[in-house]
Amino acid sequence: MAEPELFDYVIVGAGAAGCLLAHRLSESGRYTVCLLESGPPDRHPFLHIPAGFIKAGYDPRYTWPFETEPSEQTDGRRVTMRLGRTLGGSSAINGFNYTRGTASDYDRWAALGNPGWSYDEVLPYFKRTERRIGGDGAAHRGYEGLLPITDCDWRHPLCDGFIRSAQALGIGPAGDYNAGVQGGAGYYQRWIHRGWRVSAATAFLKPARQRANLSVRTNAHATGIVFDGRRATGVRLCWACRPAPQE
Repeated sequence: MAEPELFDYVIVGAGAAGCLLAHRLSESGRYTVCLLESGPPDRHPFLHIPAGFIKAGYDPRYTWPFETEPSEQTDGRRVTMRLGRTLGGSSAINGFNYTRGTASDYDRWAALGNPGWSYDEVLPYFKRTERRIGGDGAAHRGYEGLLPITDCDWRHPLCDGFIRSAQALGIGPAGDYNAGVQGGAGYYQRWIHRGWRVSAATAFLKPARQRANLSVRTNAHATGIVFDGRRATGVRLCWACRPAPQE
């Protein structure tokens, strides 16, 4: 059995949250941080070119093939819901549309007894995270974060016609639907900049990987958490029992 390695923080999973946490926790240099990812590194070009999600999103090397439970609404079928299994997690394989939750959802969570989750309370974190490129300088947006958010520069007559039809029915233009109100019809904003996808790993983890206090381990499958009473003190890994890719 290998000798345990010691870190101040161990993060399991290099998805959107894991990459951002690794960046924030290692930023000051005060703490040693280890980021574990069960999947492989994100070197494949399909993970970085905009149209690559069509391939990567179904590639068993980079996805978890989770399934929903059968339900009446799916006629008793299970539906495959693939999640990312690489650096960046699902942000490395998805369609890259950038859409925050609507303000009323967050306010409802807070009203249900979850302090700190109202829209006004989570908004500063959205703003700190993003670097809005273009737009109109809305107060709801961030302009100095690491995640570049751009407007879709692709237009198609059918889409334009759909938007005009929505307006004719009283469904107004979406405008900046990430500025608090999402009603309307329009083109998506996206995590794409200068022709490249910008996953959570690209935006948050890549700038931090040069730090001596951050260790990133891929193909590192966590099998359990070690507790001392109610306090988590470690993570068990199995390098030889990574889940095999599934079709």
